[in-house]
Amino acid sequence: MNKIEPITCTATDNLEINIPDTQGRNIVLYFYPKDATPGCTTEGLDFSANYQSFLDANTLIYGVSRDNLKSHQKFRSKHNFPFELIADETGVLCKLFGVWQLKKFMGREFMGIVRSTFLIDAQGNIVKHWDKVKVKGHVEEVLSAVLAL
Repeated sequence: MNKIEPITCTATDNLEINIPDTQGRNIVLYFYPKDATPGCTTEGLDFSANYQSFLDANTLIYGVSRDNLKSHQKFRSKHNFPFELIADETGVLCKLFGVWQLKKFMGREFMGIVRSTFLIDAQGNIVKHWDKVKVKGHVEEVLSAVLAL
């Protein structure tokens, strides 16, 4: 997939989020497995620490997992994330972006979100994507890609 068909999602604070952005901004859409887990918290905090730099580069950040809005709101409030979290309870976005995959952990197989990030321009083109993301240093890499646009 190279271009996103317009889609509207529900996020924290019951906001309607349009992808691509209808106001001409880029979007960083990062998919993470579960609210309030160590890696997901670290990733959210890293995006938070760099939030203003993304805004200055005309880029919005949205986190996505299959957790519900109540869980997202609690997670966002606890860590003061300045960006919204999209609740993809039905998995529509996860399937659209191909991040809902078979995973293995401690000898067990299950379906889950593979940590991934997508950089989407204002026209809905996927400019860059990262699969099987390792949290350490990832946000800086994404910001470098945004600044290179």
